Amino acid sequence: MNTESSPVSSADFAPASSGVAGRESPSEGRAPAGVEHHFTVDVEEHFQVSAFEPYVAPADWSRLESRVAAGVHRLLALLQRHGARATFFILGWVAERHPLLVKAIAEAGHEVASHGFDHRRVTRQTPEQFRESVRRAKRTLEDVVGAPVRGFRAPNFSIVPGCEWALDVLIEEGHSYDSSLFPIQRPGYGFARGARDPHLLKTAAGTLVEVPPATLRRCGVNLPAGGGAYFRLLPYALAAAALRDCAGRGVPGTFYIHPWEVDPEQPRFAVSWSARIRHYGGLRRTMPRLERLLAEFRFNSVHGAATLRRLLPQRIVAQQHPSRP
Repeated sequence: MNTESSPVSSADFAPASSGVAGRESPSEGRAPAGVEHHFTVDVEEHFQVSAFEPYVAPADWSRLESRVAAGVHRLLALLQRHGARATFFILGWVAERHPLLVKAIAEAGHEVASHGFDHRRVTRQTPEQFRESVRRAKRTLEDVVGAPVRGFRAPNFSIVPGCEWALDVLIEEGHSYDSSLFPIQRPGYGFARGARDPHLLKTAAGTLVEVPPATLRRCGVNLPAGGGAYFRLLPYALAAAALRDCAGRGVPGTFYIHPWEVDPEQPRFAVSWSARIRHYGGLRRTMPRLERLLAEFRFNSVHGAATLRRLLPQRIVAQQHPSRP
């Protein structure tokens, strides 16, 4: 069924095995003893963040200082020190300009996935524009690494209620999993009715594994604890508690970070106080906290942690590239 003419509704949105939006099956997506969590990196430049949209025009990106490679290499070295693997959700825009960086990520044993092409939020695209972004980014990344790209994460987690049609587009364009539905309630993004743990979705176009960022549920509310500004600005104990909570349920938690978050010397833009705090706050804490996190928990890529193998039908699993991390 065509997703543009018959999009998935939020009422129909649910893990495939439950039939109820947001309800988690106690056995669904169980990881074996000794849970490997997902370490993920959103590869984008420091000037491409959504908080800077009112201040930095895409037309100006090419003339600004590129710092993404240095941040990625810091993260690659960090992961190597701790014997961990990660999934790197890479912008097609970055891949076009830094193909050797993408190759370095793949050659280090990490999974290459898509972050779309130009960091435009899904909420600001038509289905046709989104499809072109998804297709162009996937093709660009696959041309560089010479292997299928199966994973996707929307910029700013911007697949929100009303944009469920985007999941159909991802399936139709050859993606096996998505990591865009943040099960929280907050301005700008969030899919509050989504399940907290990795789960299988059924849409009009087929099946897709959803890998949401980690949250910690307290007093009936999902607290964002999966990384980014929440990791830099809130107590370290929040992220650690969320991952321990996931491990206690036998499921992998999904952590995310950006290369610019390990770059405290990056140039400063004149932005609002809220954007300044959100983007620049706690940058010097990021690396020490990451060192601690990787010492305390086991991490792998989404593919390497076998999350897809546990959730996808075997006929789809058989199509996955067997040598990808």
